[in-house]
Amino acid sequence: MKFLIDAQLPRRFCAWLRDAGHDATHTLDLAQGNRTPDVDLIEIAVLESRIVVTKDDDFVQSFLVLNRPERLLLIATGNIGNAELERLIQKNLDAIVEAFRQHRFVEIGRDVIVIHE
Repeated sequence: MKFLIDAQLPRRFCAWLRDAGHDATHTLDLAQGNRTPDVDLIEIAVLESRIVVTKDDDFVQSFLVLNRPERLLLIATGNIGNAELERLIQKNLDAIVEAFRQHRFVEIGRDVIVIHE
């Protein structure tokens, strides 16, 4: 799968996904870096068939109201250290990937994966 990692998540998130065989880009890899506007991130995600990975509720609102981005992974853990986030993603990545085979909006918390219809 192809992922686009938003600015408030660590760049090493891409490495975790790549190590598992996925294609991942971070906002820091884009021309405007972490200053890339959300509307541009959504456009990139649509053009490149990427799942936007974010903690930002603005993307949730855009998904619900405008149906964009087309696929969204919301990290709903609150404040979390990078090591704990890495363990959480590694533990649940197969379930997340499987969820995206049939669904467009997945949310992961510290103890739960929520698939939004």
